[in-house]
Formats: sequence, C-alpha cells, structure tokens
Amino acid sequence: MRPFKKKSSVMRMTPADEAAAYDAAQCVVETHRRLAGWLHAGLTLEAVDAFVAQTLEALDCRSCFLGYQIPRHQPFPNHACLSVNACVVHGTAEAHTAPLQAGDVLKIDIGVLHKGWIGDAAWTYVFGAMSPEVKRLTDCGKESIRKGLEQLRPGKRLIHWARAVQRYVEDQQGFYLVRGLGGHGYGRVLHAAPHIANNVPDRPGEWPEAQADIVPGMLLAVEPMIAAGTAQVMQRGRGWPVYSVDGSQTVHYEHDVLITEEGHRLLTAGLEDVADVITR
Repeated sequence: MRPFKKKSSVMRMTPADEAAAYDAAQCVVETHRRLAGWLHAGLTLEAVDAFVAQTLEALDCRSCFLGYQIPRHQPFPNHACLSVNACVVHGTAEAHTAPLQAGDVLKIDIGVLHKGWIGDAAWTYVFGAMSPEVKRLTDCGKESIRKGLEQLRPGKRLIHWARAVQRYVEDQQGFYLVRGLGGHGYGRVLHAAPHIANNVPDRPGEWPEAQADIVPGMLLAVEPMIAAGTAQVMQRGRGWPVYSVDGSQTVHYEHDVLITEEGHRLLTAGLEDVADVITR
C-alpha cells in the first residue's frame, strides 16, 4: 500500500523486538496459509475479505489496512488488498464483484498489527490451470524477489535491490515492473522511510533513496509488482485500485526482512511454500 507519512525504518532492535517483528510477519504467513487451504472458485472478494478478518481475529491481530487514509481517497474499505487480473495492487471488494473463476489471478496483500508490530506481505494466487503466460509471469515474480533478497545486506545500497530485480524481470524475462510503486520501511508503523523502488531511476530526482546504504536494524517490506505488457499504471477517478493501463495480467509478491550484521533475516519465511494454484 502506498506510503503516506514516513519516518526512518532503522531502529535499535533488541532480541525481544526482533522476536515480536517475526511473530507479526508470521501471522501474515499463517493467514496466507489458511487462505490457500480455503480458497475456491465461486467466491466473491467480499467473502475472501471476511475470511481474512476472521483469521486475523483468531490470530490476535487486526488489519492495518482497514480504514487506512491517504489524501484524496476514502479510507480503505477492506481488511486486505484484493486485486484481480489487471488490478496490480490496492484492489477492493467493491471494485470487483464477480465471483472468482478459473483463469483469474488474485493478488492478496495482508497487513496486520500484532502486539505493537506490523507484518505486511502479499502473494499471488491463480484459479484453475495456469496458461503458459501466467505460469511464466508467476515464476518471474517469485524468482525476482529471490534475486532481490540476495542484495539486502550491509555493504549494499538500495539500488542494488532494484538493479537485480529489474535485470531479471525486464532484461531476461521481457516483462515490466510497474513504475511509481514499490516497497517501504516499516516496524511499529505500516509505512516508514525508505521507499524501495523496483527499478533503477531513469531521471534525476526520481528515487532520492536509491543510493542509501543498507544497514543493520532496517525493517523492509520489499515487493516487486509486474505486468505482462506495460510499466504504466492508472487509477479510475479517486478510487484505490491500481491497474495496468493496457489491461495486461499482473502479479505481486512481497516479503518482510530485517537487515542484520550478517545479511538479512526473512521474517515471512514459509510464505513461498504456500500452495498458490487453486484447483477447487
């Protein structure tokens, strides 16, 4: 979800803090795990959002998306961002009312507050058998975040993340990282500095934090957002959902990481093992 007010994401992390941040991230993983075992064709996004709400309550969490406010938007109306097909991110149940069916690609982004700490991660689910393009697109999304994670360690800069992701997605696979969106710092608040673009800046001033050092104590939510046919996105009126301008298929993957002295700790470990092809 797009940042509004930013503070630094670098903090002095005690062992208790690290454990709490991990627990919050794992609440998100567990919610995805339960979703994967429950999703089936014929559901509406309203039903999916209700399942997320019930799961968060059972895990002693609350959504940090519900009611989220940015200028010129109504408060976000759902517990999760539910984005179908050409909708890249920030999808709502109101924006897509048709039941989910074979061929649909659903991005589920879940943000929670658990005992004072945020967890925030997204994964992409495919209903029915994958087409060759969708298979290539989802494989690309998962591999791009893996390659980017390799760069998240002290001694590197944020631009190294973007360079690794962009080289793989655009140069090697021929897809497009959507422009104007990216990851962010977080911690006890949902959005904090730095902004983490997925592409190397094309012009001066485009991404001021690109050369920022990656240092221990950073909590980062990193999230490639990829479209099959374009890097450009649009919104309809002042609504929340963001769409690829050409209507092409999109995917979204997001992990939470803590930068340590040795490298990084993947706080959302296990998310990559969630069953993401829904055949029911």
